[in-house]
Amino acid sequence: MIKEKQEVNLGLIGQSLVHSFSKTYFENKFEQLGLSNHAYRLYELEKIEEVTNLMSEPHLLGFNVTIPYKESVITYLDELSDEARAVGAVNTIKKISLNDKIVWKGFNTDVYGFERMVKPFIKPLHERALILGTGGAAKAVDYVLKSKGIETLYVSRNPKDGQLGYNNINEYVVKYHKLIINCTPVGTYPNIEEAPLLPYELLTDEHTLIDLVYNPSETLFLQQGKRKGARILNGEVMLKQQAEKAWEIWNNL
Repeated sequence: MIKEKQEVNLGLIGQSLVHSFSKTYFENKFEQLGLSNHAYRLYELEKIEEVTNLMSEPHLLGFNVTIPYKESVITYLDELSDEARAVGAVNTIKKISLNDKIVWKGFNTDVYGFERMVKPFIKPLHERALILGTGGAAKAVDYVLKSKGIETLYVSRNPKDGQLGYNNINEYVVKYHKLIINCTPVGTYPNIEEAPLLPYELLTDEHTLIDLVYNPSETLFLQQGKRKGARILNGEVMLKQQAEKAWEIWNNL
């Protein structure tokens, strides 16, 4: 449990954090809970190697991880949770004092957040899903969907074996993948006129489009799906749920 009177620092690492949700979210939480000794800071790292400097800060209890470091940060950790190991990506890290030794442990709360968000929306017709992107968030989405018995297919700008390029998404692919999840940052503010390159004209009211982007609340990707009658959902619920899970981890381990 976090001690109330000691100085406690938490934060977020990534490359571009100017529009971060996390800082405001956690600062509001600190205020609501009367935790005046807590601070949440943004750490923009040009390269992942800089994380070692951050880990030397004496009052740092833990931090969140965002694009593009969810996978590369694993090299710098001592332990991984079962889910983080299975997914191969980390978005929450905690410093644990164990027998006078410091242990940095990685977790994946994206799994928890996405599962909570998507649960009410999964229908029997969602037998297959297209996952746009191949980064850490995409891996968490893949993990959750497969646990629900849904076949997944990654779509990438630079597809590897078993993956699909955007130019390969045809009528057949769209017809048999009623669930499409955007796990890329395409369409995030301020680039709101951008969207993944899909044949949106092939979408139907049987499709569900999910965008992990939350700013804007309705991306161009979602707007195009909405025009075709598809059910749409942004990433706000996932964001809040994964943040709450991170807070639980920092307080209870």
